[in-house]
Amino acid sequence: MTNYPIVVEVSLRSGIADPEGATIERALPALGFAGVANVRAGKAFRLSIEASSEAEALTQGQALADRLLSNPVIEQSTVRIENV
Repeated sequence: MTNYPIVVEVSLRSGIADPEGATIERALPALGFAGVANVRAGKAFRLSIEASSEAEALTQGQALADRLLSNPVIEQSTVRIENV
């Protein structure tokens, strides 16, 4: 068994309103960041999963994301092995 560093990224699905992203986008010009558009907020989780292969670690990470870390009705998640 090996410990695999996993990153789970969770974001709102396309078409779901993102008030946090909209607030950030409106504030950017006042901070000197012109030309930034389509800001979407999300969250990232970093963890280690003990598994016999990368594929098994990714499968476990996706199950964890779907059951605990995200709301699959309004959010989507991606799971990847973190490059260390």
